[in-house]
Amino acid sequence: MTPRDEIVKQVQEALQDLFNADPETLVPSAHLVNDLGLDSIDAIDLAVKLQQATGKKLRPEQFKTIETVDDMVNAVEKLLSE
Repeated sequence: MTPRDEIVKQVQEALQDLFNADPETLVPSAHLVNDLGLDSIDAIDLAVKLQQATGKKLRPEQFKTIETVDDMVNAVEKLLSE
């Protein structure tokens, strides 16, 4: 499994654990608000969960640009490479 695959798995597991998201809906293009029904409080919960999993914190300006599952994966991937 590639590092990106691991990140995808972590993001999907976080979405499933926190929001009972259906695994079939967690495709890269799934919009966090429109498709998965997350709100701003949910987004904060997700950021905290990913911070715990990675040991690194997403900066607010990074988090504001995240709209899809793939955006989240890309942000975590970039964060881990810093």
